[in-house]
Amino acid sequence: MNKIWIIIIGIAIFLIINLLYYKSMKGYVKESFGKKWLNIWGNKVWFWQSSIFVSTGGTVLIMYLLKLSNVLTF
Repeated sequence: MNKIWIIIIGIAIFLIINLLYYKSMKGYVKESFGKKWLNIWGNKVWFWQSSIFVSTGGTVLIMYLLKLSNVLTF
């Protein structure tokens, strides 16, 4: 498989996980901490930092599983 396709698949997986995390956690955060919580800049940074960490970990795990199952070869 071309290396560019592996990169595109990795970015797509990252964005999908990030979107799912954002959709699920934004409602939880608003319900638990209130609507004003995400208006504070430091809290936004914490929220997006956790989103990036979860997305990166999920992408690494999925790419590893795809490599183990010989769907991707790199």
